[in-house]
Amino acid sequence: MNDRDGSGRGESRTSGRDDVPLVLVHGLWDTPRIFDPLRRHLAGRRPLLAPHLPHGLGQVPLDTLAQQLGAQVAATIPPEQPLDLLGFSMGGVVGRIWLQCLGGHRRTRRFISVGSPHQGSLNALPWPSRLLPGIADMRCGSRLLRQLNQELGTLEQVECTSFYTPMDLMVTPGWRAVLPCGRRESLPVWTHEQLIRSPIALERLSRELLRP
Repeated sequence: MNDRDGSGRGESRTSGRDDVPLVLVHGLWDTPRIFDPLRRHLAGRRPLLAPHLPHGLGQVPLDTLAQQLGAQVAATIPPEQPLDLLGFSMGGVVGRIWLQCLGGHRRTRRFISVGSPHQGSLNALPWPSRLLPGIADMRCGSRLLRQLNQELGTLEQVECTSFYTPMDLMVTPGWRAVLPCGRRESLPVWTHEQLIRSPIALERLSRELLRP
């Protein structure tokens, strides 16, 4: 499978490669470029799909982005092929909608969430839902998050892991950036972006993504 992050670069092939595709979902105010350090750390040992999901700086509802994610997965990865899914920040909630509401759980082996506001973020409270529904979806107690957290049957069929930092100032408080099921691991970093860029986080994420 070709790498589809917009860079036009294919994946190199190395020994020890895991041929289960890895889908990377970026967050708000990000593009697939946010995953460049992780791509370099993985060194071609996973086939990757890193779709660009235009979010309009929060103007696009998260369920719309999840539909776009599903369409790109369906167009790129054969339906009989299982996959792993990693979502960073808002991308973890988008990926979760695809898993729980759009049938993505049927083909997903592992779901890795990194700094995603699954329990809501206080930072999203001031933003008006009429203008920025994508941000409002991430409020503490939003209709979307209540629905996802009440209907866990499909999510529990996937192996889930949440990585977070208690010092996160983007998802506040940081301990809310975890899924309601699965394993949770705090990373010793100071900022939200360091969860996907710092050497210590990249080393830990790579071990998770490359384990059998």
